[in-house]
Amino acid sequence: MGRFALRSGLRWKVSLAIAAVSTLVAVVLSLVVHNAARVSMLDNSRTVMDERVKVAQRWYEQSRVLGFGAKLDDPKLPEQLKKEAWRGQRATYLEDSGTGTPEVWASVPLRNGKVLSVHTKFQDRFAVLNDLDRVLLIGSVAVVMGGIALGVLIGDQLSRRLRKAATAARKLAEGDSEVRVREAIGGRVRDETDDLARAVDGMAEALQQRLEAERRVTADIAHELRTPVTGLLTAAELLPPGRPTELVRDRAQAMRTLVEDVLEVARLDGFAERAELQEIAVAEFIARRVRAVAPDAVINVARDAHVSTDPRRLERIMGNLLANAARHGKPPFEVTVEGRVLRVRDHGPGFPEELLKDGPSRFRTGSKDRAGTGHGLGLTIAAGQARVLGARLTFRNADPVLDGTDDADGTGGECRGAVAVLWLPESAPTNTGSFPIIEVPD
Repeated sequence: MGRFALRSGLRWKVSLAIAAVSTLVAVVLSLVVHNAARVSMLDNSRTVMDERVKVAQRWYEQSRVLGFGAKLDDPKLPEQLKKEAWRGQRATYLEDSGTGTPEVWASVPLRNGKVLSVHTKFQDRFAVLNDLDRVLLIGSVAVVMGGIALGVLIGDQLSRRLRKAATAARKLAEGDSEVRVREAIGGRVRDETDDLARAVDGMAEALQQRLEAERRVTADIAHELRTPVTGLLTAAELLPPGRPTELVRDRAQAMRTLVEDVLEVARLDGFAERAELQEIAVAEFIARRVRAVAPDAVINVARDAHVSTDPRRLERIMGNLLANAARHGKPPFEVTVEGRVLRVRDHGPGFPEELLKDGPSRFRTGSKDRAGTGHGLGLTIAAGQARVLGARLTFRNADPVLDGTDDADGTGGECRGAVAVLWLPESAPTNTGSFPIIEVPD
């Protein structure tokens, strides 16, 4: 069961991060400003009420007139102010329920033992606080939206550079040795992306140099072996007839074939091969070539097509696929032509898991049930020639079929079979030998 993975773009991650930080900063600053403004207003209101109660006290003591809405021994006077008046202290008190406008009290004890007090709500002042809250809200939203826009801008630039780097890296993986990631991303800004690009370029150059050195060594060794092997074959022809002579000739021919295959692999690894294109009818060409190399193979033509390809390389691919089927598989061998799609199938144990997972590899002949003979170069050459043609070569195993009978090897009637599929392109190969995008169904 596959695990669900949520994939999102880098620019949206950066935008969300900046938006989250902007929101946090805006909320914190708004709360600080709101609380500071509220505390300041409350302190100012208490100061104003203290001045009012002092003026009201002077008026009352001079003219016995109550001003500023002052009252004597107000029954609603808070207990805290009553206690302060009993002590002979002038005091202020704030009644704040948390909702609505707070009510501010101020009281002072008189000489006659009474308590003079004033109170009000200062609604006009606290209405300004509501206006301040609205301004803070609008400002916070503006800051968050600006942060998101800035995040999208920064993230999009970074994401674009990374996408260019990824595209260049894929071209490197496909064999385009002229591509450089740092040149691909461009730009004047120097950041971690440039460090990554330079590291990838350095790794690619080092790997290319190592592969080129290995390819040259392989080619040189194979080239140097060609002359003595040819001489060995010539000398074997001079031996007297007999079984030992046949063995020497057979082994010498096998060595010569191996040397030629190694040289071909070296040329393919160097991306120096170019296709010589001709227009061919696929069905007729495949039928003629298959009958020549595998007379017992069954040829099925579901649909014919005309393609522009290199006949020599296509013949090489089909010959190697049929030779691999004959060496490691079991008859019957089937070749199916469906337009530009060619299938070669045997009815043996199938391809090993390593080949299905990693593709063909030189000098790896597969698992025990498919490792009878060979050097693992046949499929490697076929895959390399397919790349030169701009084609794609895929490998899979047929579904098992159980018929309830026992066959010769005791598998209980199970017959899987290896299936190699060659997808010829609609367009000609590129001048670099790489293949165009070919949609391969699951």
